Amino acid sequence: MARAAAVTSPAPIPSRGTRWTPSPAVGPRTEAVLSRLQLLVTRKLDGLLQGDYAGLLPGPGSEAGESREYRPGDDVRRMDWPVTARTTTPHVRRTVADRELETWLAVDLSASLDFGTGRWLKRDVVVAAAAALTHLTVRGGNRIGAVVGSGAAPAAPAGRWRPAPPSGPGQLVRLPARSGRKEAQALLRAIAGTEPRPGRGDLGALVDMLNRPPRRRGVAVVISDFLAPPQQWARPMRKLRVRHDVLAIEVVDPRELELPDVGVLPVVDPETGELHEVQTADPRLRRRYAEAAAAQRAETATQLRAAGAAHLRLRTDTDWLLDMVRFVAAQRHARTRGTTR
Repeated sequence: MARAAAVTSPAPIPSRGTRWTPSPAVGPRTEAVLSRLQLLVTRKLDGLLQGDYAGLLPGPGSEAGESREYRPGDDVRRMDWPVTARTTTPHVRRTVADRELETWLAVDLSASLDFGTGRWLKRDVVVAAAAALTHLTVRGGNRIGAVVGSGAAPAAPAGRWRPAPPSGPGQLVRLPARSGRKEAQALLRAIAGTEPRPGRGDLGALVDMLNRPPRRRGVAVVISDFLAPPQQWARPMRKLRVRHDVLAIEVVDPRELELPDVGVLPVVDPETGELHEVQTADPRLRRRYAEAAAAQRAETATQLRAAGAAHLRLRTDTDWLLDMVRFVAAQRHARTRGTTR
């Protein structure tokens, strides 16, 4: 129930506030939107997040550095056994972050993202999050690339003597990792200009594109509404975490968490086109919907935590940029234990 209810779009409920929608084709409107978004991100993030190499997942690098005494909470995998043996005091080996960071984005732009009842569409928040990540990482020669997935064409109806063929993993596009602001802007234009396609995409196949071919250690960011069943993407996420720091950005609309009491509500599944009518005046239905949605989101959070991924949830009815800033501050505080590195 949670899957079917969460992806449906309540058509009669109007959105509130300002909304921008990336055009299917990259034109003057899309260019203006990306320029305004770049200015917004630059002003707010540059004033609140300092440091050329501090991204959304600040932490140890891969190059060996100096040793220091072990403190409770340190990763025992970084124990410096030779120094520990000489001094008879536990020591850990500090690591230095690489000067060049390679970041890959897995951007889910399936049909379920073309929905929103808050200030933004979910698709808008996805593109905005990609723009903020690009701004944070494309400095000092850092490289950023992306894989973009959209819906697949619906499967042909099953015949009397043959089953329906599978719809496939959807359209998956790889944008190579490059350094430089011009290349980063071209990457964002390609993401914003991705045409929405009907049908269900395959989030697992999209994430698995970051595993093949194997790349140098870096940061992998998955941006999606995570409405696909966890069985589809949990294993590729765990595999991705073996080599990379992983950040999962979950985009949520408030109507996916609870239904309003507005009487008979026609809803349509944007990925399949199926239309249903729901009697939202029934309090038991609204309660079951909220419980199913909460269980679904809890399962998503559990699977992401089990995969070792950092989890950031962005909503269409709140300030997504402020939520990202708070997340960065919390990550830094957790990694440094409140001290300045």
